[in-house]
Amino acid sequence: MQGTSALPLKLSGDQKPIVSFRDVTKSYGSLVVLDELNLDIAAGETVTIIGPSGSGKTTVLRVLMTLDPINDGCIYVDGQPLTHMERNGRLVPADQKHIRTKRSDIGICFQHFNLFPHMTALENCMEGPVQVLKLTKSEARDRCIELLEMVGVLEKKDQHPSRLSGGQQQRVAIARALAMRPKVMLFDEVTSALDPEVIGEVTQVIRKLVAEHNLTMLLVTHQMGFARDISDRVCFFYRGKIEEQGSPSELFLNPTKERTQQFLRAVKEAD
Repeated sequence: MQGTSALPLKLSGDQKPIVSFRDVTKSYGSLVVLDELNLDIAAGETVTIIGPSGSGKTTVLRVLMTLDPINDGCIYVDGQPLTHMERNGRLVPADQKHIRTKRSDIGICFQHFNLFPHMTALENCMEGPVQVLKLTKSEARDRCIELLEMVGVLEKKDQHPSRLSGGQQQRVAIARALAMRPKVMLFDEVTSALDPEVIGEVTQVIRKLVAEHNLTMLLVTHQMGFARDISDRVCFFYRGKIEEQGSPSELFLNPTKERTQQFLRAVKEAD
């Protein structure tokens, strides 16, 4: 990761972004996956990323979660650098201690749940708050019971993942992420591994988070109906950049860029 001379992001007013990508580049060898990406996400906003395979969608989530390092630029969370830290008035690549501290502001749900198979649903949710946040087991249990009830699987709290349906496992995974009290939630194709009849279970939970909890959310999906229903803003990615963005009605009903139009026609024909 290259250093940068940029100073911490200056934020003011009601529209301050809680997440900011500033000229972020990510490459694997000669393959550029994110190409000087600039993206701001406001507090409480739900932004969905769509686009063809290889356009950089999931990479946005991976670098924001610091699962992959960036090659250039800087990512900020709540006005403070995530991928860098300040030293002598300059930003330098962050060390692991800084990354661990800042990453606690971000939660993620993956396509394949990633629950611990040897733990019950409740134990899965409690593990992070106890081990990372240093809550007592009683405090963590109370928090996680409330969250499992919110996502509709409290009656499954003593079941292991193997005894849960795909939709139930994904709802437990959402509760587990929320137990860490993140400022930003990331969802990576959370309905893709589910049978069609249970997709509605998970989408209803995410809609409830939008409606009742004012979470900031960044989602990647290939399901256009889901993106249309849940988003404040939709970003169409192409070749590592935002080709076009706007409200769901703007992007889906009146796309202005030819590449966006081609993609939406192809998706519609595939459906």
